Amino acid sequence: MTSKFRTTRRRLLQGAAAVGAIGAMPAIFTSARAQAGTIKIGFPVPLTGAFGAEANDQVKAAQIAVKDFNDAGGFGGQMAELLVRDDKLNPGEAATRTLELIEKDKVNFIVGSLSAAVQLSINNVAKERGVIFNSISQSDAINEVKDWSKFTFHEAMNPHMTAGAVGRYAFPKFGKKVVFLTADYAYGHEMVRGFQRAGKEFGVETLADIRHPIGASDYTAFLPRIQSLQPDVLCLCNFGRDQVVSITQATEFGLKSKTKLVAPVLLYTARQAGGDVFEGVVGGTSYYWRLEDTVPSAKAFNDKFRKANAGAVPSDYGALGYAGVRSVLEAVKAAKSTETEKVITALRALKYDWYKGEQYYRGCDHQSVQSVLIIESKHKDQKDKNDVFSVVAVEKPDEKNLRSCEEMGHKA
Repeated sequence: MTSKFRTTRRRLLQGAAAVGAIGAMPAIFTSARAQAGTIKIGFPVPLTGAFGAEANDQVKAAQIAVKDFNDAGGFGGQMAELLVRDDKLNPGEAATRTLELIEKDKVNFIVGSLSAAVQLSINNVAKERGVIFNSISQSDAINEVKDWSKFTFHEAMNPHMTAGAVGRYAFPKFGKKVVFLTADYAYGHEMVRGFQRAGKEFGVETLADIRHPIGASDYTAFLPRIQSLQPDVLCLCNFGRDQVVSITQATEFGLKSKTKLVAPVLLYTARQAGGDVFEGVVGGTSYYWRLEDTVPSAKAFNDKFRKANAGAVPSDYGALGYAGVRSVLEAVKAAKSTETEKVITALRALKYDWYKGEQYYRGCDHQSVQSVLIIESKHKDQKDKNDVFSVVAVEKPDEKNLRSCEEMGHKA
């Protein structure tokens, strides 16, 4: 957590206390665990709370990556094991669970998280203990020098690339007058910044940035003000249940008649929960299962997920659970070792296509360079209940769409 991103006082104190306690302990590096027995991957995610649906999908997909690895013989006879923990969407809880995974359970690696603030807490614990952490949640700050370390990898997209891609698509089409309805924590703030930076090219005007707490159940107090501002675009910079409720209430209030609703991350799970109210909403995503029509790795991944989950298709954040774990396990095989330094070297060298097309980790900050899909929610009468989006554009993997290494404090 950084000073420019406010969270609740209680969460801030919890996270600080946990990380402070960790800092007083001697560093223990994973080389002591290397080559010994089962390869353990700690997986802290918010199974309970506002992002529970997305987190449970992450677990299901991560288990497929572990099964793939074990079915192929593991690494020299060593099998992998996924140790799932509930971080309760709380930085202090996440720090405690991560420390337990490292010190008590002796995990080799950490993969997980589903909150910008929580992943920074997990990352602080992991880097203090010298354990690789591959984050599968959006964050800009985790790649910046003040929070990053050589043990930090970021499999997920980040708000700069996500909101930037959506903004470059939406603003020329739908208009320049914009209101933001923003979840008041790092994820929301970073998405707004990404939209605003992308919008400079098009002369976008921010009419208001209206902020709400995570887990809000009533947005009706904000809607008359938004309507009175007469924006061309309403950017809903929130996530999970918050996205479902805010889009539902905005639709029922009649905002769609004159305003285009846009979400930087348009969630598959949220669309399934919200149903028809999502019709016409535009957003970004890291993955949509219909990529299987053109991408062989997507078809292979989807088929495994369907087989393991009674025909269900994977969500966007579920796919990140698969990729985050698979990247680490494939790096173990490439390194021919579970020793931390060797796995870091192997991860940095990975050129991979696990489920969506080509990806790689940028050298300076270990950000996964990848495509961004722009999607629009379909009408309720789609033939397949799972086919809820149309892919209207794809921004291909390109480092020019990331903030520069120098801007974040790294050497190129």
